[in-house]
Amino acid sequence: MSDPENWNASIVHAIQSDVGMRRANNQDSATSVTADSESRFNKRGHLFIVADGMGAHAAGELASQMAVEKIPQHYLHNSSISTVDALRKAISEANREVYLKGQSNPEFHNMGTTVSTLALVPDGVVVGHVGDSRVYRLRREVFEQLTFDHSLVWEMEANGHVQPNSELSRAIPKNVITRSLGPSAEVAIDMEGPWPALRGDRYLLCSDGLTGQVTDEEIGMLLGCLPPHKATQVLIDLANLRGGPDNITIITLQLDADFNRSGAPIHRQRVTVPAPPFLWVTIAASLLAAVLLAVSGLWLAMAGALAISATAAAYTAWYCMASGNRSAGSPLLQGPKGRGPYRRYSAKPSQDFVDRLSGTVKALRDAAAEKNWQIDWVEIDRCQQQAEQACQANQLDRAILLQSEAIIGTMQQLRYQRAGDEAAVDL
Repeated sequence: MSDPENWNASIVHAIQSDVGMRRANNQDSATSVTADSESRFNKRGHLFIVADGMGAHAAGELASQMAVEKIPQHYLHNSSISTVDALRKAISEANREVYLKGQSNPEFHNMGTTVSTLALVPDGVVVGHVGDSRVYRLRREVFEQLTFDHSLVWEMEANGHVQPNSELSRAIPKNVITRSLGPSAEVAIDMEGPWPALRGDRYLLCSDGLTGQVTDEEIGMLLGCLPPHKATQVLIDLANLRGGPDNITIITLQLDADFNRSGAPIHRQRVTVPAPPFLWVTIAASLLAAVLLAVSGLWLAMAGALAISATAAAYTAWYCMASGNRSAGSPLLQGPKGRGPYRRYSAKPSQDFVDRLSGTVKALRDAAAEKNWQIDWVEIDRCQQQAEQACQANQLDRAILLQSEAIIGTMQQLRYQRAGDEAAVDL
């Protein structure tokens, strides 16, 4: 993003969709609708959407396209209500339109789509969600899934019918979803947030073509070590190298500033916050009691009253300092709707993951030699050599970046050379 205005220049995002290795057409859709003025940002912020369509013929593709077109239209039109209500209403209205389209043509009957939306607004981040496409947040090497999968396995785990990560849980098909836009006239919509949006936060929206092939921990590490456009590309490459059985769609978003209600970047500073009146009353009453007890010669009771006064004073000081540790000019947000985040993973760079990425490049080298692919390895060798040096210096984040660039460079050459005839490499 090159806009000089801070409210817009302080975000960087990338968006990409890939058909994968096994599908004839791409039923995923995605869009980013960024505000073109500060006034519009203050009203509705920036909106990001990923949708994964389902249905025979072209029905799934149509459903996902309708979702990413209709939701922004309704969301921006409903400017007089809160962000949460506007986004929920927009998704509901899009559901109704997809449903009516499905009823109008036998070929579109029962078509549907997942949808995951993220609105970055002056109050923070709001998420609206239906289906098993996901929204994640990376903050300080902690990678969190902000959305609940509306899938059979997640619902059964949530209801206590199966234990997470148990043998029975692993046996349940992961692609059976319990909720989507389009098949019914009404749909339950999960709303999450608003959460504060902080400098350094990174977000990822994706279809299950990514999460079925790349682990959450791997996604988190790559999102943290690479800029958005490179993270998006290497994630798609890895999903395809591991079979690419489904369409893959990803939006990555990086925040380079905090935001307040005006939409401008803010600097954190302590704010004076008054203590509740009852604390001052407690201090005054206990001090008065101590004086009266001292006059009466009740020294032990006086000591107790002074102790109460000192405790109340200490609590008052702590309250004012803790409550004041927020951003100037930014009112405290109400508690978030929903129950997310739902799952949490470590995204701290690891040597094991560096080795896995290096193994991916080696597998590509072996496949190229076996199948006589013409690859220029000079730049790729340079990346790997520098990655080894970074590991020796314990710069694992840089090593992950360099190994990822080696994968991206190799896959880019294969795409040009093989014109879509890529084969999965056994990793």
